[in-house]
Amino acid sequence: MNVVLIALLALPLFGAALTLAPVFGPDRAVAGRRALRLNSVVTGAALLLSVALAAGFDHDSPARMQATTDVSWIPALHVRLHLGVDGVSLPLIVLTALLTFLCALYSEKRLPDGENAPSAQAFVGLFLLLEVGMLATFAVLDLLLFFLAFEIVLIPMYFLIARWGSGARTPAANRFILYTLLGSAVMLLGFLLIGSKAGTFDMQALAAGHGHGLSHTTQVTAALAIMVGLAVKAPAWPLHSWLPDAHTAAPTVGSVLLAGVLLKMGTYGLVRVLLPVVPDGTATLAPYLGAFAAVGIVYGSLACLALARSGAKGDLKRLIAYSSVGHMGFVLLGIASLTPVGVNGALFANIAHGLITGLLFFLVGAVKDRYGTADLDTLAGATGAALYGRAPRIGALLAFAAVASLGLPGLAGFWGELLAMFGAFDPAAGLSRPAFVTYMVLAGLGTLLTAAYLLIVVKRVCMGDPAQPAPVGEVPDLRPYEAVSWTPLAALTLVAGLWPALLLGLSDPAVKHLLGGG
Repeated sequence: MNVVLIALLALPLFGAALTLAPVFGPDRAVAGRRALRLNSVVTGAALLLSVALAAGFDHDSPARMQATTDVSWIPALHVRLHLGVDGVSLPLIVLTALLTFLCALYSEKRLPDGENAPSAQAFVGLFLLLEVGMLATFAVLDLLLFFLAFEIVLIPMYFLIARWGSGARTPAANRFILYTLLGSAVMLLGFLLIGSKAGTFDMQALAAGHGHGLSHTTQVTAALAIMVGLAVKAPAWPLHSWLPDAHTAAPTVGSVLLAGVLLKMGTYGLVRVLLPVVPDGTATLAPYLGAFAAVGIVYGSLACLALARSGAKGDLKRLIAYSSVGHMGFVLLGIASLTPVGVNGALFANIAHGLITGLLFFLVGAVKDRYGTADLDTLAGATGAALYGRAPRIGALLAFAAVASLGLPGLAGFWGELLAMFGAFDPAAGLSRPAFVTYMVLAGLGTLLTAAYLLIVVKRVCMGDPAQPAPVGEVPDLRPYEAVSWTPLAALTLVAGLWPALLLGLSDPAVKHLLGGG
């Protein structure tokens, strides 16, 4: 199985390199179509490899690292090419491969074509390089390799926003890369401190030691540096301010991958690195992480309510971006509880958010394509955008994604948030229960506010009088390539909601292993 994991990383890297070769022909239009087809083939093959990896995974031992490769890479720095997957990383790898494939299919018919946009080959090369970085982040087991994979994604995403985005795309891209680079630099300092004190960067060896040999001061210092760096990517309040601008300016596929995968890299790092490697330092900082998470939940929901109201000139993409701040707050709260229940809820909410918010950004992108704007006041007009009447399939999908996002029982959004709140209700020994119960109450308030703004959005965008003049002419309903790209996300949202054991059965033994250090 280690060959499958290596191939999963090597295939998109080879595809990205291929876009630099003169193999697509001299005609720009033909070359563009061939490159986009290559993108779909490579990402489709990567998805099949991820499914093969999941099929060959020993589901009876999800806490054991599987499909491992461990060879020396830079002996002078004790850096090893160490790869592997367990019950924590496997669902994220499959999610990443699925979202990149669906985005590649969507791009074949809807390539971002902003002003002075570069060639399709450039888009495909950056897209595949982005996939390499995202997959590698969830597969590597060396701190310096984790940092390297974490950084690889920044440059492709920067250019996807800056060159294929819209609106204030250059300032948004600059803010994205400055925030995330600064956060990564602080995170690297924490990694170097751990490596210098422990004598290794190997994440498995460090996790097995469970903080042994690292003083309390070292653990707190390293945990603080790593937590700040990962919180920028998560995004945790108040380090989130790069996110709304990046989402608003990014092309549709950029927004899908940014919300569906890149945000998960931060929370995954918290679980993979902080919990087992510096447990004492993490326990010291956990109440503060929980407080910021609770504030982020309420803040994100209030920001969305402000954008959703009539007359606010709220941008739908910006609203969904702020909703991510709230939803990822639940993930951070679950992690901060330091309990198996809370951390399992956080990991479940990670996957649910990737499915649901990926679908929402696809849908908002389709609405923007049809109406020429994502401004809620322009869309809704006096009576509402009336998607139910003008494009009923898109309207139904948007309503489905909205109720999934607000946590309707039976859909994926419910379980992660519920378990994160359960974790906060009874946090780990040594944490202040009154404080975490307060965080849980604030999170509960956030769920009510989430329901309020999403129902307002559904009312303004989906309902209304279709007989009234639309801001544009005829509004096409669901196109075949859109149905192919979006249906898997809707189906998996339903499957995960009805069968939560599918994910929890994988993550629970692995989480207990990480928390216990056994």
